[in-house]
Amino acid sequence: MSATIIDGKAYAAGLRARIATQVEPFKAAAGRAPGLAVVLVGEDAASSVYVRSKGRATREAGMESFEHRLSADIDQATLMALVAALNADPAVDGILVQLPLPAHLDAQAVIQAIDPDKDVDGFHPVNAGRLATGLPGFVPCTPLGCLMLLRDVHGTLAGLDAVVVGRSNIVGKPMAQLLLQESCTVTIAHSRTRDLPAKVRAADIVVAAVGIPKLIEGGWIKPGATVIDVGINRTETGLVGDVDFEGARAVAGAITPVPGGVGPMTIAVLLRNTLVSAGRRMGVSIDETLL
Repeated sequence: MSATIIDGKAYAAGLRARIATQVEPFKAAAGRAPGLAVVLVGEDAASSVYVRSKGRATREAGMESFEHRLSADIDQATLMALVAALNADPAVDGILVQLPLPAHLDAQAVIQAIDPDKDVDGFHPVNAGRLATGLPGFVPCTPLGCLMLLRDVHGTLAGLDAVVVGRSNIVGKPMAQLLLQESCTVTIAHSRTRDLPAKVRAADIVVAAVGIPKLIEGGWIKPGATVIDVGINRTETGLVGDVDFEGARAVAGAITPVPGGVGPMTIAVLLRNTLVSAGRRMGVSIDETLL
């Protein structure tokens, strides 16, 4: 048995194309394009590459990209003032402050300063609360992208057993909430879970987001299970996920590769959230069922 490879790159390209078809009607109705503001503090190489990719994808979708590149030694008050200005800017529908921030800055205070209705990263506590209680809001891009891939594989997820390995606010916790909303039975595990292999082996769906290279072995996977590998770990041999890909693909029913699986979905969902924000803010109808 060899697992079906889940092509996140192809799915993301289709999602971006569907987004682009709705941008033009929005522009005609609103008199402007949806706008995404990205704030980058410092010169972190990985973050710089990611910001460039976001800007390019935003422009390719017909949206406005507002990039703010700040020096690494910027003070908290100046950064907070920029966030306040973006909150008040009518041309900006989405605000993303690229993490991690330099150690002297309070990242949580910055996140909480963002208008929840422009928080297209879905990190604000208000949006976390909305997700937990089933209210409309913005969901972090990576877990929402994972959910889209799972729906594409399974159709309905109702009744499936899912394990999420990782408990971060960015991926693990919101991923578990989304799966609960799909009527899965969900276990949140992590690197300190007792008998982690047994927890994983019982699951129809495994979402790995713990940040440990190849933690999850092929022998841990239930035959036919769907494996979503969120991990992106830089090693001497290149990028690897949190799952031993070659071992797992021999057992699983479907699996995402690293790279080319979850990664492309994150930017596509960011554009999706920005378009949805623009529609809500301007009172322009957006067909969210296509997104």
